[in-house]
Amino acid sequence: MDTTTETTTLERTISIAASPETVWEFFVDPEKLTRWKGMKADLDPTPGGVYRCEVIPGHTARGEFVELDPPHRLVFTWGWENESAVPPGTSTIEVELTPEGNGTSLHFVHRDLPGAEAVESHAHGWDHYLPRLEIAAGGGDPGEDPWLTQDMQPES
Repeated sequence: MDTTTETTTLERTISIAASPETVWEFFVDPEKLTRWKGMKADLDPTPGGVYRCEVIPGHTARGEFVELDPPHRLVFTWGWENESAVPPGTSTIEVELTPEGNGTSLHFVHRDLPGAEAVESHAHGWDHYLPRLEIAAGGGDPGEDPWLTQDMQPES
């Protein structure tokens, strides 16, 4: 189910062929995070700890971890360094992991985005990255991120 509610929130739900514990690690372990998103990550997965990920050259997402309930719920703030549209800490990402058969249902919510244009551009990004997470956490290789080798700009 893919929905956009209000004009400042986007939601996605995906199924992943891995346990919630495995999927959790792909959000809090820098090496695992960069298998599906980004080039470099600096993470301190504790309340108030840093979330920083250089997604593509010159575009770094930064925020802080707000809530961690391993391996069920993860909340962190989000924004882009050196960009005024969505500066660091101005939006919030919530990830809910629920056992589903032999895998996990991941419910993803990105809220507090500043309007429909920001929702649309971030939806474009998450619709690129969440399938890569599904592959990586499921034990596959999503391959090199084509956005790293193209003149792709994350839309913020």
